[in-house]
Amino acid sequence: MWLNAETFRRVVAATPLVSIDLLVENHAGEVLLGQRLNRPAQGFWFVPGGRIQKNETLDGAFLRLTSGELGEGFERSEARLLGVYEHFYPDSVFGEAGNNPDTHYVVLGYYLRLPPGLTLNPPTGQHGCYRWWSKAEMQTSVDVHDNSRAYLAALS
Repeated sequence: MWLNAETFRRVVAATPLVSIDLLVENHAGEVLLGQRLNRPAQGFWFVPGGRIQKNETLDGAFLRLTSGELGEGFERSEARLLGVYEHFYPDSVFGEAGNNPDTHYVVLGYYLRLPPGLTLNPPTGQHGCYRWWSKAEMQTSVDVHDNSRAYLAALS
């Protein structure tokens, strides 16, 4: 179910959003990050993911989000739940703080290890570009958002 902009603005202002984030690792142990085009976290390198829609099952959301964010659909059973996270942002898709609402997400973080030889071609709707990051580089780069970096702790 898609909401018009004003209805969605009221939802963002009044409630947390529920989403799935994907910590995707390739055979070399690198993590896929995309540079965010939109608020919140605009300009930061961030893991792929997205909101769960009303009346959408977790399995359905996972398949839709992996297809839409990675260019390849995966079943939720192919991934491992890292945990439940909270993300708080002072801005929203509607603009900077002030007259616009802040954003609160409740996030289900999942770990997905790609099979050897699989190449992803993620679309660039939410992220302007993608690249594979070593975990060490991800930990130290100021360009990687703290919320994405937090998923690495669950791998230890």
